[in-house]
Amino acid sequence: MKPVVDELEEELGKDILIIHINIQEEVGMELAPVYDFEFTPTFIYFDAQGNELWRMVGEFDPQRVRDSLANE
Repeated sequence: MKPVVDELEEELGKDILIIHINIQEEVGMELAPVYDFEFTPTFIYFDAQGNELWRMVGEFDPQRVRDSLANE
């Protein structure tokens, strides 16, 4: 799954910020309860104002990210 996310980041890097968080590390443990995630992988898509628009748990659809950017 990481190669797919890395490819998307390379493709859309000028239009989107992708942040990788490891929930086994201190920052991940601190952010997990704030953003209410406990399973990996969890992908959360935020708008420019920081509002959560959608999330995917256990799977990742890069086309959904592309479609979301096109609709903004």
